[in-house]
Amino acid sequence: MTTLLALDTATEACSVALLHDGKVTSHYEVAPRLHAQKLLPMIKQLLADSGVALSALDAIAFGRGPGAFTGVRIAIGVVQGLAFALERPVLPVSNLAALAQGALRERGVQQVAAAIDARMDEVYWGCYRAEQGEMRLIGQEMVLPPERVALPQDLDGEWFGAGTGWGYAERLAVQVAASDAIALPNALDILTLAGFAWARGEAVVAEQAQPVYLRDNVATPKAR
Repeated sequence: MTTLLALDTATEACSVALLHDGKVTSHYEVAPRLHAQKLLPMIKQLLADSGVALSALDAIAFGRGPGAFTGVRIAIGVVQGLAFALERPVLPVSNLAALAQGALRERGVQQVAAAIDARMDEVYWGCYRAEQGEMRLIGQEMVLPPERVALPQDLDGEWFGAGTGWGYAERLAVQVAASDAIALPNALDILTLAGFAWARGEAVVAEQAQPVYLRDNVATPKAR
């Protein structure tokens, strides 16, 4: 049986989740600016409550962004510290994908336009479609002004909007059947996505636990 730990601090929410002996346990708390103080105690409590030792972990999953720079860094710092100490691999998971997976879990929606408020009058944006219980990215994840977002052209069916980026709903250049502008990523959904990635052999070494801010791409001048 695989034992996976997942954690996330990329947005206002701080959450941890554990898969052990086929059973999932989790803790989720909205705690802006308190992630650094809360994350390690939450992990220790979750493992203690489940009777699982750190050494029993097969891999550690985490929200790799996009999200708040400081929040993503906190998660990566903790993940690398644990992974190096335990000599375990890591599973980076998109926070936009986690939002989409959460909408699938809670509402059963099959197509999700995930958007996180990126500040600076922009949103982090990604469109996902369910395939055998896993939300898969259609196209690319991007950071762009609300007026420039788009849905995939070649897919029929209704779309659901998830994430704080939908606070810009009046400015977003797309129409969806419904949206949840207060949805935040949850380690529970990062754990689910990490399970699929683990089964495909996509775990990487701790050195490759790197943040994905999306803005890095925008800040790099395009080659002429």
